[in-house]
Amino acid sequence: MKTTSVTALLAALLLNQACSRSTTPGASPIQHRACQVSIAASAGGNDNIAKLQADLRDQRAPARAAEQLGYYFVSQARLTNDAGFYTIAEQAADCLDSIQPGDPATLLLRGHVLHQMHRFTEAETIARRLVTLREFVLDFGLLGDVLMEQGKLAEAATAYQKMIDLKPFYQSYTRAAHLRWLKGDLDGGIEMMNAAVKAASPRDPESIAWANARLATYRLQRGDLDEADGATDAALQAVPDYAAALLVRGRIQLARNKPNDAIATLTKAASLNPLPEYNWVLADALRSANRLDEAVAVEKLLVADAGDPRTVALYLSTRHQDPDKAVALAREELKKRSDILTLDALAWALARAGQIDEASVLMTRALAEGTQDGRLFLHAAAIAAAGGHPEDAARWARKARTLRFTLLPSELGVLRSGIVSSPRA
Repeated sequence: MKTTSVTALLAALLLNQACSRSTTPGASPIQHRACQVSIAASAGGNDNIAKLQADLRDQRAPARAAEQLGYYFVSQARLTNDAGFYTIAEQAADCLDSIQPGDPATLLLRGHVLHQMHRFTEAETIARRLVTLREFVLDFGLLGDVLMEQGKLAEAATAYQKMIDLKPFYQSYTRAAHLRWLKGDLDGGIEMMNAAVKAASPRDPESIAWANARLATYRLQRGDLDEADGATDAALQAVPDYAAALLVRGRIQLARNKPNDAIATLTKAASLNPLPEYNWVLADALRSANRLDEAVAVEKLLVADAGDPRTVALYLSTRHQDPDKAVALAREELKKRSDILTLDALAWALARAGQIDEASVLMTRALAEGTQDGRLFLHAAAIAAAGGHPEDAARWARKARTLRFTLLPSELGVLRSGIVSSPRA
């Protein structure tokens, strides 16, 4: 996700302009500055946004217009991979609050935006207030989301179950799928994501694309490469050039040992969404094709990116580079979220820095929920080997090999290197 964007800069500019603007005697009051930002922000070519901006400007059902604008801007952020649209969505929430202060719809929009911006504790406060005010399905979805990001999986499961009880539909199916995956039930995750695909509205192509891209990831993990390809086809039919679907397709091509095909796919994906995750897979594909100079150039961009510290920490640790930076990045991320994947990232960074005892404690916590993931098992094997537990190392290494389709070439290199079975020095 682009961390600096035209839309974010526009928001700041308009905010300053609105703050300094004044009305002339007899003129109509100027709208709240956040509404001005929401009206003037780029619509990104979306006709629905343009219409809602006109409705808000002309005071036609302004609360409805502001609320829907907020959600459309969140959707635009995902579609365009431009984080600036989250800034605009937050302004739309402020605008809605100026129209109907303290209304649950205002709180839900704000909480949703804060979640997307990784401000999880703030979003949790809002979600907990919402579920005391009413029994609305999306309130429990928000609560479950922010609890899960903070590693509070049992509480998240309770919130998601309440959501499903209230309304089994796309939003509850996708959350149930992810929760089942986290708990180690891959078949259950596939079942629920298939239900989400069927329940997705044809009027919301981004939701169709997202669910299919996620389904493709689950299929890839199980080694069902043809089915995974089919899910990426469905995602790209819904939203052509959908970056998340292209990323999965590139990984499928790597799993098929077709690095040149993967390079073409992943170059496009990374151009659309130059996050470290995308650049890491692209760099590995380039190295697999012996295009080392190009790989190094991509890796420099990856390491310099501040938008996803967890992935950068994982990459540095896997490459055995700059262990102090990797540990620092992972520790900083853990302050915001203490979910399974962040615990794993810090455990891996600590292990590569030689801090095996703390790494072992964190790895145990990361594995506690039973998540079936090749990367987790690879790290667990290496940490167990370094800690002098060869039987555990062998067991985790076998599990990692079973789920090898989800491992990147650089991670497969670690698996084959013997580090997962070498005794502690």
